[in-house]
Amino acid sequence: MINGHGTSNKESDECYTPRYAVLPILKYISKDKVVWCPFDKKDSEYVQVLKENGNQVIFSHIKDGKDFFEFEPKNYDIIISNPPFSLSDKIIERLYVLGKPFIMLMPLKYLQAKGRGRLFVKYGIQLLSFDKRVGYFTNGDFTKPKEGNYQASSYFCWKILPKDLIIEILNKEAKNR
Repeated sequence: MINGHGTSNKESDECYTPRYAVLPILKYISKDKVVWCPFDKKDSEYVQVLKENGNQVIFSHIKDGKDFFEFEPKNYDIIISNPPFSLSDKIIERLYVLGKPFIMLMPLKYLQAKGRGRLFVKYGIQLLSFDKRVGYFTNGDFTKPKEGNYQASSYFCWKILPKDLIIEILNKEAKNR
């Protein structure tokens, strides 16, 4: 399951977020905040949309030698990404250790789990969820997100939202770059 520190060999971890699923977070992020996207490359929709929003964005990826479990930028305000799902327990734990506000897109079912549940109770968690399921780019095909996902996704947030549960309307017609 886990190779080395933060790497995973699970194919399910290679799901990329479409633009329409990134846009709803913008209203909760001030343009003066420096955002770290720790599981992203420069062409990530998170990186592109946040830059268009006026944010300074630091992106890093394990394939570029920057393992989330070992690397941390010097100056940033918020952590935002779609992390590898197979490493969610370790990721959530590290996020709380880092102590910075975060927004992570993960399966809604991850709300219920023994280890994560204890962390959520101890530190708190906020959810930004949607009126429909997010489709993801998979198998290297970036022409159109694969819709009909069998599991719901939500943004798991900490110290970001004005209240603990918010439901947003997804506009799946929003164009990708």
